Amino acid sequence: MRPASLLLFSWVCFGALFLQTSCEDRRLPAEKLLVVTVATNETDGFKRFLRSAKHFNYTVKVLGRGQTWRGGDYMSAPGGGQKVNLLKAALQEMKDDDLIILFIDSYDVVFASSPKELLRKFQQAKHKVVFSSESLIWPDRHLEDKHPYVREGNRFLGSGGFMGFLPNVRDMVANWTGKDDDSDQLFFTKIYIDPVKRKSLNITLDSRCRLFQNLHGALDEVVLKFEDGRVRARNVVYDTLPVILHGNGPTKLQINYLGNYIPNTWTFETGCVVCHENLLSLAALKESEYPLVMIAIFVQEPTPFVTVFFERLLKLQYPKDRLTLFVYNQQPHHERQVSSFLQDHGSLYRGVKSIGPEEEMDGAAARDLALDVCRKDKDCEYFFNLDIEVVLKNENVLKILIEQNLPVVAPMITRTGRLWSNFWGALSAEGYYARSEDYVDIVQGRRVGVWNVPYVSSVYLVKANLLRSELKDYEMFSSESLDPDMTFCLKIRDKGIFMYVSNMHTFGRILSTENYQTDHLHNDLWQIFENPLDWQARYIHENYSRIMNDKLIETPCPDVYWFPIFSDVACNHLVEEMENFGKWSGGANVDQRIQGGYENVPTIDIHMNQVNFEKEWQKFLVEFIAPITERMYPGYYTKAHFDLAFVVRYKPDEQPSLRPHHDASTFTINIALNEAVLEYQGGGCRFLRYNCSVQAPRKGWAIMHPGRLTHYHEGLPTTAGVRYIAVSFVDP
Repeated sequence: MRPASLLLFSWVCFGALFLQTSCEDRRLPAEKLLVVTVATNETDGFKRFLRSAKHFNYTVKVLGRGQTWRGGDYMSAPGGGQKVNLLKAALQEMKDDDLIILFIDSYDVVFASSPKELLRKFQQAKHKVVFSSESLIWPDRHLEDKHPYVREGNRFLGSGGFMGFLPNVRDMVANWTGKDDDSDQLFFTKIYIDPVKRKSLNITLDSRCRLFQNLHGALDEVVLKFEDGRVRARNVVYDTLPVILHGNGPTKLQINYLGNYIPNTWTFETGCVVCHENLLSLAALKESEYPLVMIAIFVQEPTPFVTVFFERLLKLQYPKDRLTLFVYNQQPHHERQVSSFLQDHGSLYRGVKSIGPEEEMDGAAARDLALDVCRKDKDCEYFFNLDIEVVLKNENVLKILIEQNLPVVAPMITRTGRLWSNFWGALSAEGYYARSEDYVDIVQGRRVGVWNVPYVSSVYLVKANLLRSELKDYEMFSSESLDPDMTFCLKIRDKGIFMYVSNMHTFGRILSTENYQTDHLHNDLWQIFENPLDWQARYIHENYSRIMNDKLIETPCPDVYWFPIFSDVACNHLVEEMENFGKWSGGANVDQRIQGGYENVPTIDIHMNQVNFEKEWQKFLVEFIAPITERMYPGYYTKAHFDLAFVVRYKPDEQPSLRPHHDASTFTINIALNEAVLEYQGGGCRFLRYNCSVQAPRKGWAIMHPGRLTHYHEGLPTTAGVRYIAVSFVDP
């Protein structure tokens, strides 16, 4: 290489290095950035804004605190002039001309990155004032043609966010003379579309959303980006990572969704970062100092396991003298259960108000009244809505929700085997259910946290001070077009109040009421298909799950197995159901209920199909008997088919015993339905070939034995009382 070339190369390299160093030296210092916003009311959105600003160490100056908002309603008409009036006055008091002003909305804004990144991108814009941009023009569409064209990105100005050097911003608003309800958007738009003013103030738009991301008109462009323990919003059209996210216009729910993750609120690496912040601890309080909670219970349709609901209510870990009850029952079918609970346990609570079906009050009116009872009670600190179909398995649910210290918070509950839950992650354009991107992960527990959502129902906690302030409207649930829960949530959203759902704990589930029939004495017995977990909890013996591991299966005779299967409640309900039906057979050989019409060894009984219980009985055999059969009779796999399943009644003066016989089955199940000694004397089963008897059978325990060939057996005499057994001839 020639010396001259070397010298030129050296100067080029040195110049490039000098330029880079010089640029770095001129980098705008973060301490010169001042965030200015207007907030006349400290809404939940404003608190979120401040939290995100604090996360990145922004310096924020808030204007208008404590003032009445007179700037109009952005959702229905232009407005916002009050913001400019406040800004103009504040700028006149600022003397440091090196300041860089970021003027931004706050109720629907979240910071996604640091002042350093924001200033770098502002500097790269190479203008003194940079406005956010939009793809939609507002409020005067006639000005569209006057907007300068841009090479790439959005053409139209968004007044919800801009930044610039103090002198330029001060000059920009100097000529503002508008009223509080005049349009700030129109004012700034007219400045921007005026070529002379645009040039003199050195204004440009952030057309590619490098600094600002307005969501209105851009929802399809913005996705969450999870990377290296951070969460950002990415504009996929321009491949940019905006520093500021703004849920302008009708995109409040979308900014709420993004705010569940940004800034680093929830990541795959850390989980929920803010879920343990700002908690209200009850640990230091005496029980007498606990907040007073009104539990409002609503019974609006026939529902299974109502008795169990009230049993669980009694087990809530919260002092009952700090609870008042509001019980609304619209269903005569449940009047006995509700009245029984209130009569037996109502005195345990601080107060009780009950509304029965005779008052003919509709559900929405009852919910409005319940809120108002809490609203007017100066001691009521929380309103806890609890619909009758809710199964609360977590006894600490009230404490957990109160300690979360949120305006409205619901414990997440789901329907067994389905993606149905008591919250919606998003809304359709019409205001109905829509599935958010993270809904399935939240419901299935792959993402755990406390989530800002647009809709909750069935069970939720509301701070009572809201009922006396923002939610003073009496008819919070009443609407001519929407159901009560949707109306309630809409009115909460319209007030800017955030609703949350927590899946930080396992709280419970919600019952299916779709096919609940009320034509039996104990209708819950028929719920094995619709609500299998609740059916099992109610009717299967508490030790059933321990049968295999704890070796609870006994062998009183060869190839005869004895194990717990039914709870006491199941035994009682089955007996009472049969007695209520009342059509016991006469115990004769001629029996038109069976194929062929003749029974060799008749009993006094009622068949399961007589009470329409045969499908439920087979489901019970498949789910709870078949696993034990396959373990105890290796190599045999039952399909749990049966020709006969019935409840037998033995009485000394009716049919005390049963002669020796073989059963028409591969194996037989014989379940004792009442208590020996206490309810009857004698009874039992004797296997003749082995000269072995099972006497004094245990209530709820099943005897399982082969039916044909080997186990010739007889029913031993019942000498006093009444004995009941449930029998199945399986795989005939």
